[in-house]
Amino acid sequence: MDAFEEYFKGAMRSENVLLDKITHYIIKRKGKQMRPMFVFLCSSVCGRITPATYTAASLIELLHTATLVHDDVVDVAHTRRGFFSINAVWKNKIAVLVGDYLLSRGLLLSIDNGEFDLLRIVSTAVKEMSEGELLQQEKSRLLNITEEVYFDIIRQKTASLIAACCKAGASAAGANADDQLRLYEFGLKLGLAFQIKDDLLDYGFGEKIGKPIGIDIKERKLTLPLIHALKMASASERRELMGIIKRYNTDAVKVKYLVSRVIELGGIDYARAKMESLRDEALDMLRHFPKSDSRDSLENLVHFTINRKK
Repeated sequence: MDAFEEYFKGAMRSENVLLDKITHYIIKRKGKQMRPMFVFLCSSVCGRITPATYTAASLIELLHTATLVHDDVVDVAHTRRGFFSINAVWKNKIAVLVGDYLLSRGLLLSIDNGEFDLLRIVSTAVKEMSEGELLQQEKSRLLNITEEVYFDIIRQKTASLIAACCKAGASAAGANADDQLRLYEFGLKLGLAFQIKDDLLDYGFGEKIGKPIGIDIKERKLTLPLIHALKMASASERRELMGIIKRYNTDAVKVKYLVSRVIELGGIDYARAKMESLRDEALDMLRHFPKSDSRDSLENLVHFTINRKK
């Protein structure tokens, strides 16, 4: 990861003074870099880390960072990871252009290295992320998200990129098509479990710093615990709960009541069971690969995903 950091800095570098200043700002405030870590671990699980692994990890991180910069503009978000966002410091126009620059750097990095399979894997994930966000926007306005639609949304929005990391790592190691598919499916299962854990944290089942309980309800997001609770409620109570979501989603007392009913109607237990089932399926995918430190690390990341407190 230390070597990757230097490689990634080089991939972001620009001769434009303003761009170089902004990309330096991004690098200094980077997150845990879990996605590049998945790329390296999946390459290692498949037998070796290659120069293509560094290209794959950088491509993932460049395109992911580009989507985050654009998301902050769309969401009018002024902070990210506790620091000012790019749009807060340099305004929207520059933030959009920086996102475009990062996207183009990722495309050129893969083309310059002849890594067209990696480009296809990651570009497909970015397409799915965009489609998932648009699907959520479409359904959220009508508040008619079923469990099937919910899983379509989180598969595209969250799980597709983690799956792409895993498949890209396998591809960079020269793994066969079957092993690439296994690790892609592993990433999908893990990504779905990760998002369900986020849903549970919003109901107080953890200690998610910076995200008060019920924030998804206040934003009128129908997540798995709520979707199941609405399904289990009587017709009259369903109308009552939907009324809170539509008209009283900022009323702290009513939101607290809604949270309590979601718990009582089994929404939390149902979501937790789904998450644990996905965890077990992800672990089963890994057991196809020989025992190694890298496989152990991936298994630990699976357990971390569902046991984290924030």
